[in-house]
Amino acid sequence: MNTMSHSPDPTVRISVWSGPRNISTALMYSFAQRPDTVVVDEPFYGYYLLNSSAREYHPGADEVIVSMETDGQKVLEQVVLAPQPKPILFLKNMTHHLINLEWDFTEKLCNVILTRDPVQMLPSYAKEVANPSLHDTGYDTLCDLVDYLTKRGLPPPPVLDSREVLLHPRSVLTQLCEHFDIPFDDGMLNWPAGPRPEDGVWAKYWYESVHRSTGFQPYTEKNEPFPAHLEPLLAECIPYYKRLSALTIHG
Repeated sequence: MNTMSHSPDPTVRISVWSGPRNISTALMYSFAQRPDTVVVDEPFYGYYLLNSSAREYHPGADEVIVSMETDGQKVLEQVVLAPQPKPILFLKNMTHHLINLEWDFTEKLCNVILTRDPVQMLPSYAKEVANPSLHDTGYDTLCDLVDYLTKRGLPPPPVLDSREVLLHPRSVLTQLCEHFDIPFDDGMLNWPAGPRPEDGVWAKYWYESVHRSTGFQPYTEKNEPFPAHLEPLLAECIPYYKRLSALTIHG
């Protein structure tokens, strides 16, 4: 079901909305293997850092800000909704980047939610951001986006759970492509190790693991004790994660 079919826009604009410490970069690398697709890494990141307190604790924040457009409206016009040289545009996005922006542009996109069990995600994220908030995790805003779209009569966006993608990459990605009426490409399952030209300048702080990969890594459960100081935040995240899980594409 191509949610863009009502629009004269010739480009299928797939926007994957994710929280941090997920497989969003691997998913971007996967779509970058398609010859029919342009990929863009977090176009609103500089805007978000410039307009939030995250600038104080995100690694390399000032470097990110000077590397990209930080006017949110210009990002929309020049990147997200701009004409593209290929039939598909893949946008790796973080929902919490959308501060102080109207969300009506999301109605022109093929939206996808990417989530991860907070029990697995929070300890990883806390290694980079010592005291994350619920807003930092993005779970609440992901649910807000689902509500926004459904209240406007649009179907809820498909939800990818990182666990399902890693366990069943071919099946889940095939179903995702079918949802937007684009063909699945076998090349999406593998990519060369190392950085990509589309990487944001923040890659050196966040992408070390995916740069070592050549495809979706086998899923492994984290078994170390959950940090006690993150338990209150976990309790906040779980209800939102459960809501998203009800919409997940399964392998």
